[in-house]
Amino acid sequence: MTEADDLAATRPGRPGGELTMGGLMADPDRLGTYARLREDGPVSRCLFFDGNPLWLVTRYEDAKAVLSDPRLASDSSKHGRMRVTDAHGLPENIARYFNGNMLDSDPPEHTRLRGLVSRSFTARRIADLRPAVERIVDRLIDDAAERERRDGHVDLVDVLADPLPLSVLCELLGVPDDHRHRWAAAAKDLTAMGPDVVAAAGTLVELAKALVDLKRARPGADLISDLIRARDDSGDRLSEDELVTTAITVLGSGNESTVQLIAAGTFHLLSHPEQAAALADDPALLPGAVEEFLRYFNPFELSGVRFTTEPVTIGGADIPAGEAVLVVLAAADRDPRVFAEPDRVDFSRPDGRGHLAFGHGIHYCLGAPLGRMQAEVAIGTLWRRRPRVALTVPAERISWRAAFVSGPGELPVRLGPEAEVGRQP
Repeated sequence: MTEADDLAATRPGRPGGELTMGGLMADPDRLGTYARLREDGPVSRCLFFDGNPLWLVTRYEDAKAVLSDPRLASDSSKHGRMRVTDAHGLPENIARYFNGNMLDSDPPEHTRLRGLVSRSFTARRIADLRPAVERIVDRLIDDAAERERRDGHVDLVDVLADPLPLSVLCELLGVPDDHRHRWAAAAKDLTAMGPDVVAAAGTLVELAKALVDLKRARPGADLISDLIRARDDSGDRLSEDELVTTAITVLGSGNESTVQLIAAGTFHLLSHPEQAAALADDPALLPGAVEEFLRYFNPFELSGVRFTTEPVTIGGADIPAGEAVLVVLAAADRDPRVFAEPDRVDFSRPDGRGHLAFGHGIHYCLGAPLGRMQAEVAIGTLWRRRPRVALTVPAERISWRAAFVSGPGELPVRLGPEAEVGRQP
């Protein structure tokens, strides 16, 4: 057996030499495996969760090309042999609300949907949310301090990273307070892609339908009310199903990814006190720090599945029409061909915004400014108010969630004393 054979035989998820997505996602050294795939060759054959073959793209330039190539379609119902919803067993009456979203569509339908939604999901709306985000973060830190006094311990994932994005998205969507806990539980179960995924998807559809009905009867100053009213220049508007799908998409794409962005960035600062001190001394470093956390930790390890509509050559590999292609964003964003010393977090990295954490091309995330803003407020406020916050266990003992969206499972800390400069004015 050659050295190459030895390496292949030891890779997780390669029974009989076959690379599988199930094996990759269960691999505690996924980043190391992604790096080996990237260096062995830019494109690798793999089996999806349902046994269908697909191609993994791991190098940055190839990834960027795939994400912007119109020959690689997102609408699996028209161009592919598999759908993610089928792989997880969602019945059609539920799957229809997940397959018909902007992420799973192509022009001209994607252009129409994005145009209608972007009229309401504006930079002004996100900027207007910032004071609410600041109030929520201050309240969560106050609650965390009270819990620490009462229980003697506190977990920053549980008290800050987890509740913040859901609270903000519910504020954005106009979800009533008494429904928010159900949205939160269903969103988490859906992202985990475990045994409760079908029930979670069904619950989200039920909740989104109820929300649309509520906002149609009693509109407010929220995104769903605006989307109900929104029309383009030709008078086109979102259908009832599209409103439900959009509500689910906004929650699904914006909640858990932001949870893990905040949690991973906080973990890094807790385990690198010299960088935390530099950030405390110079808050102007915070935007660059958030970009590095996005690049380095990349909460979404994988892109959505694309399908070749005609034969395509990617990274020297000839891929026939009708094949599934998946970009490994976590591998692309640590490609040393693009990012110098990619395994080092550098707040002053000159090309920091070149990462693919929010995608690229027509599917670039509409909510990117909202995710960035929440991370800046949460991390910046925590260190401004509690500059001596510290882990209570060694950093190497922190466990990480292994799923499509990954990050620390817990962050047990001592908050330390309140700084003289406390809450937001």
